Amino acid sequence: MHRALELAVQGQGCVEPNPMVGCVIVQGAELIGEGWHRQFGGDHAEIEALKLAGDRAADATLYVTLEPCRHHGKTPPCTRAIIAAGIRRVVVAQCDPFPKVAGGGISELKAAGIKMEVGVLESEARALNAPYLKLIGASRPWIIAKWAMTLDGKIATRTGSSRWISCSDCREIVHKLRGRMDAIMVGRETAVRDDPMLTARPPGPRTALRVVADTHASLGSESSLVRTAAETPLMIAVGSTVTEAGRRRLTDAGCEVFVCDGSTPNERLDALLEELGRRRLTNVLVEGGGRLLGSLFDAGQIDEVHVFIATKLLGGAEAAGPIAGCGIEQISEAWPLFHSEVRQVGTDVYIHGHCDRILQS
Repeated sequence: MHRALELAVQGQGCVEPNPMVGCVIVQGAELIGEGWHRQFGGDHAEIEALKLAGDRAADATLYVTLEPCRHHGKTPPCTRAIIAAGIRRVVVAQCDPFPKVAGGGISELKAAGIKMEVGVLESEARALNAPYLKLIGASRPWIIAKWAMTLDGKIATRTGSSRWISCSDCREIVHKLRGRMDAIMVGRETAVRDDPMLTARPPGPRTALRVVADTHASLGSESSLVRTAAETPLMIAVGSTVTEAGRRRLTDAGCEVFVCDGSTPNERLDALLEELGRRRLTNVLVEGGGRLLGSLFDAGQIDEVHVFIATKLLGGAEAAGPIAGCGIEQISEAWPLFHSEVRQVGTDVYIHGHCDRILQS
């Protein structure tokens, strides 16, 4: 199952909104087939592994990180292929909550006389597919917060200068992260201050929808984001009070203007996340600023963090920190990180971990 999980992660950025799945087939102590879901609409992991195993799959054991599907989607049911191949035993890491599967795949294999074992390395499998689980269960995208800060917790100087806090090696990691996202989001202040492109360089397997949370539609037409809207998709999420002229200025430049209903910032943010979920966007990277990340934090919507800590000091009571908003009152209420990783990258420290409670349920 460890090998199957290693295989599954190779589909990251290529299979969403489908889950990442890996499969291994063994005959005794010999590995005779393996595979993973390589791209959306392509063969599932079980089919890849069965093709490699061929006739040797009869009476073998199949390990798979997610319950085999039993329905016709873009590909035929994996359960029928497993039964037809003569697999004797199937070991599953995790049941699939997708309504058309949801235990039915396991039941079908059991009814065919196949010995089933479920729950092997389940927590690892849930961590791997946490974005998929949130999309299925909550109809919301997985929110990944990213920021670079100094040792004293500043993301910019008191004048707003922020390029570059992190080292070039860390920025390479960020571009790889961008390359597998469905959307990359910033607040208006960050869009104005940093004038970012929000693209992956070099390009990754996905081209992210760029999103700017801009209640009053005040992002200037001269910004890099607006100027490139015809080349790379850009959504401006605005409030319902924006004038028709304000919307038209942006749409004429090639932007999509999405009106977020709601009288408060939290209501408008929820409307935006609902829309991104409706579009089946799985992973959304939020690169700041502090107000936007603070709103997401206060709403309990940050699921994963990527933080780059530079060995620098800025000081200044007015210098911005990464997460604003109301915050929590007691240290005992602080959010822990699960599956956390801490390592040195160049001259900086890189911390990555999950916040989401999906991993603990």
